[in-house]
Parts: sequence; structure tokens; C-alpha cells
Amino acid sequence: MIGQAGWSDELPPEDVQARGICGSGIIEALAEMFTAGIIKPDGRFARNLDSGRLIRLHDMDAFVIATAEQSAGEGPVVVSQKDVRAIQLAKAALYVSAQLLMRALGVATVDRVIMAGAFGSVIDPRYAMTLGMIPDCDLRRVSAAGNAAGDGARIALLNRAKRLEATQVARWVEHVDQPLEGEFQSLFMAALAFPHSTDEFPHLAALLDYGE
Repeated sequence: MIGQAGWSDELPPEDVQARGICGSGIIEALAEMFTAGIIKPDGRFARNLDSGRLIRLHDMDAFVIATAEQSAGEGPVVVSQKDVRAIQLAKAALYVSAQLLMRALGVATVDRVIMAGAFGSVIDPRYAMTLGMIPDCDLRRVSAAGNAAGDGARIALLNRAKRLEATQVARWVEHVDQPLEGEFQSLFMAALAFPHSTDEFPHLAALLDYGE
């Protein structure tokens, strides 16, 4: 079917082949695999899966997202146990950083979450919360700020008043040290689980049945 601009709105399956998984794509894939029970809360693949898509590749478990026939490469596009572990480490670091800031401010819950950066603008809040990347919050109150650093730099270059305001705000910034041992390690280990081993996510639970 040809759209108004002349581009095809639908392409034959043989013309659309996967080349890999982007950053936001791996987050969405893992979140869907978790809610479907393919991945357990501890990040390991479920052993009771009755699916030919769970394979052993390079001596580790992997789940086939696109078969070799559906891929533009030489083999299938997969999510491996190594990929899952990498996301666990990254999301735990993000969550614990927010958790320590909340503790420093005496805040138990948040009313709003703003994800900054170009990457934050393409992450679906529901998937981010499903994996436990961000604290529990009403998903309607989770938004993206885009490239906030770049926007701020342009504003400061073009507006003297805003540059002065930025200088004043910078003096109000309080540095919060992250403990290297003890508490940080225990918080980090707890945050490795999807979405978390102990913290509750009531807003997420209202939308998803993410199992036990």
C-alpha cells in the first residue's frame, strides 16, 4: 500500500529484516519478556518454557527475537543472559542513585519523574518502571525533558539573564556522596531484581501482573 507521500506503509515480510536491537528496544524487549514470564525476577530465564526460541548460544541461555531467516545478519537476533545482566547492572545503578537522593531529602515516594537526555526521551515510562529503572510513580506523571544539557547550554549562550540564573542555581546544588560499601552494596543488590526485590511498585502493579 502506498501512502500519500509515496512511501510504502506496508512492506512484504521478506523485505523487512532485523539487524539488531537498539537501546530503548532492549528495554522494551526485556520488560515484555519479564511480564510474559520468560525472564524471572532475578534475571534468569525460566526453565519451564515450552518454546523453541529459548536456545543455548555461546554457552549461555538466549531468547530468539528474530530468527536467522528474519535477520539481515548471519545469525538470529537474540537477547542473551549477558544482555539481561548488563541491563540489570545499569538499571540498579540508576535506581539506587535516585533512592539515595530521596533518602538524603527525607522523601519516601515521588510525585513526578522527569527523564533527561536524548535516551530518556525515547524510553517508554511503563517499560522503564517495569524493569525498576525509576522509582514508583503515577505513569501519567513521568515525562521526558529531552536533551536538557544541550538546551541549557544554548539558553545560557543566548540569554544573559538565564546565564546569571544558571550561575546562581549552581551555587545551590548540594553534592550527595554515594557510599562505596555497606549500605550501597545492599541497596544495589536489592535493585538488581525486576522490578525490585523488596520495594513495592503499586502504580505498576495496578497496570501489570508481573508475577511472583
